[in-house]
Amino acid sequence: MNLPNKLTLIRIFLIPVFTILLALDWPAGYLTLAGTKVALSWFIALIIFIVASLTDFADGQIARRKHLVTNFGKFADPLADKLLVMTAFIFLTANGQIPAWGTAIILWRELAVTGLRLLLSNEGEVLAAAWPGKIKTNAQMFAIIFLMLNNAWFNNINVPFALILFYVAVFFTIYKLFKYPGRCLGIFVEREQERLETGV
Repeated sequence: MNLPNKLTLIRIFLIPVFTILLALDWPAGYLTLAGTKVALSWFIALIIFIVASLTDFADGQIARRKHLVTNFGKFADPLADKLLVMTAFIFLTANGQIPAWGTAIILWRELAVTGLRLLLSNEGEVLAAAWPGKIKTNAQMFAIIFLMLNNAWFNNINVPFALILFYVAVFFTIYKLFKYPGRCLGIFVEREQERLETGV
């Protein structure tokens, strides 16, 4: 098993640990960051989230630069990424920090696009991430970080920075929700026409 796939497996194994910390609120206690109380268990979970996110970035870079892309990586890497993000948003919703409708939209998009990407990979096609998708991904990651920190450093100036980032992520999720399937459908139609013309 190559290094990118090992990093993906590490991320997959970290997801249950991340979930347990959020669910059990253990270890108990609080930290104070910039005058804001943050649950100790959530702070540790946040460290795990950041480490897992860094492995996501690293395995993709290594796989592309060293030509180590595998079918396992194509399937497991985006799946692990989505599971990590969706787990975080579900707990943040249950904690009352973000609206359920926004989380639902993000879940719809992530599940639908992951499935479409797998179908495209079977067609030998890979759609590069466009700038709206990159903004969406970064907004999601930083929204989760600051939401889990209970908006520390911004509460003192009464700016709901974490929630603003979440709404930015939702906005670009909706944008991609309508645009990405259209691009995929165009590719599927082209491939089907090619098959009809060649008789394959």
